[in-house]
This record gives sequence, C-alpha cells and structure tokens, in this order.
Amino acid sequence: MTPYDAPATQATLAPAAGRGPLTDGLGRKVRYLRLSVTDRCDLRCVYCMAEHMRFLPKAEVLTLEELDRVASVFVGLGVRKLRLTGGEPLVRKGVLTLVESLSRHLKSGALDELALTTNGTRLAALAPDLARLGVRRVNVSMDTLRPDLFARLTRGGDLGQVQGGIEAAAAAGLEVKINAVALARDNAVEIPAVIAWAHARGFAITLIETMPMGEIDEDRTDQFLSLAQVRSDLESFWTLRDVAATTGGPARYVEVAETGGRLGFITPLSHNFCESCNRVRLTCTGTLHTCLGQEDATDLRAALRAGASDAELAGLIGEGIGAKPRGHDFRIERGAAPSVSRHMSATGG
Repeated sequence: MTPYDAPATQATLAPAAGRGPLTDGLGRKVRYLRLSVTDRCDLRCVYCMAEHMRFLPKAEVLTLEELDRVASVFVGLGVRKLRLTGGEPLVRKGVLTLVESLSRHLKSGALDELALTTNGTRLAALAPDLARLGVRRVNVSMDTLRPDLFARLTRGGDLGQVQGGIEAAAAAGLEVKINAVALARDNAVEIPAVIAWAHARGFAITLIETMPMGEIDEDRTDQFLSLAQVRSDLESFWTLRDVAATTGGPARYVEVAETGGRLGFITPLSHNFCESCNRVRLTCTGTLHTCLGQEDATDLRAALRAGASDAELAGLIGEGIGAKPRGHDFRIERGAAPSVSRHMSATGG
C-alpha cells in the first residue's frame, strides 16, 4: 500500500510503455527525470536567487499526489532514475510521504534509483528516514569550508548545520556527493581544500560553473570561473585521470591520484554536455523543461487538472521530449540579461 491512492500504476501505463523508451528527435533516450517538489528554499544563495524572492502561491504548485502521478507516468514510459530537487526539497511539507509512495517503483524494479539534491540543512533530522524509504544517494551543496563565507554566500546559512547533515547522511548509509559552485571572487583559491575535505571523508565532489539563470542581485560575469582553468591549475600539483564513470548527470569525472577520490566537472559554458543529454526536468508547477538552458516548456498541470488520463499525459510528455533542443544557449556577458529568465530554484536543480 502507498501512503495515498496514487492513480498511476505500471498496469495502467502498459500500452504507453510498449512504445519503448522516451527518445527525442536526435535519438537521445531520456531515462532521467529531475522532479522539483517546491520552489521554496531556506537559504538564499547569491548566485541562485535574489535576496527577496517571491515564491509561488500554493495553488500553482502540484500537490504531492499530483507529483506522484506525473512521476509515475514518466516511470511507466521508461525513466529509470528519479531525482527530487527544489528549491530545497526537504522544506516541502509531507515530502517523506512522497518519497515513500515513489519507492514502490524501486520495489517493483521499474525504477533503478531515487535520489535527492539538497542544501543539507534538514538532513540531520531526515537522513535516517530517507535511507529507510529507499533513497541511496544525496547531493549536498557546499561551496566553502569557511563559516563566514558560507553565511555570506547563502545569506545566513550555518555551515556547521550543513556539515552535521552530511555526517548524518553518511551515518545513515547514504552515498554523499558534494556539489560546489566555482566562484572567481569567493572560493577559487579554496577549491583544492574543499576537494581534499570531501575526499578525506570518502565523498565524491563535483565542481559546477555558475549558470546564467534568472535575475539576481549582482552581475554573474565577475564570478564566472572556467573549470577548464580550474582543472589546469589542479593538474599543476595533482594527478588527474579521466574515468568513464557516470551518475547519469552531466558531470565528467576524474580520479585524483593523491587523494584517491573522484572529482566531477559540470561545464555548461566552457564545454557543454548536450550531445549525450538524457535528462529532463519537471518543475513543481508541472512544467516540463527538456533543456536547462532553453525556454522550452510543456504544461502538464493544465492537462492533469483538466482530468487527463495517464495515456494523455504520456502523449504530452512524448511530444515535449520529441522537441527537445539540440543544446543550450548559455552565455555570460557583462550587462546582458540571463540566458533564461527562470531561476534555478524554480526549474529544479
């Protein structure tokens, strides 16, 4: 039994699933859905959102039952990996109920992985339940080891609280990966120390270039740091070996011989990763985005609330994915508007 009566089942989606895996117009198979459960967050990271954000009215956000149903349609269409995102997913009231319901697809074998991206502030309390309900991997955002800088970058966040959450996640048996956004003015000189901190604890870490999404309170141009340059700098004192490992996302990984750990690079500007993209995003409002860096959108909420059947939802999803763009148009130019107007917190990380 699921915590509530979720209408989408593998049985009801059998005819749609029979069409085979979701494939876009370029032949890329979509097996990975990033599902945003809320646009809200308890931090205000300076590169992600404005300090005084206006969040969505509750009526515009999908209910937990609606999120479950749409995600289950995707699973019925061949999606094998599901990642819950936000905003900060763990601030969504009842999120564990959603996790418990979605875990039925792990038990049935229809889903390979149910993962989570989080800022870590609520992991200390929720990590044991997440592990019990079938989550095996969490990505945690942590850009610095300096409490003062962390507080400034997050506009009030507590680094100790986040690190306590990371420790709780590891203790609960969750595989932890650290995500760190590379910022030219703030943490560039500290990147090797953050990598070493993660590897010393057995965690992989991924570095991410800042992305031009949504209006924020500063010009991102001054903060952009090419990870090609970061890699070159790291190779002046570490041995980096390319590895074929993947977690299904856009990162390209290396192993650092001196630390024994794995390091990923997500480079949407200096080297895009579009040719092998297998991911789509569903916002908490039910909008399907097939490309992070384009304004493409398919409205599933309207159909859902108009009484669409699972087969009709599957048809809309297929049409949206069929039109998935070849790649994004991310660029950072001084004084230019962001490449896309929506914030990452609204899109889903």
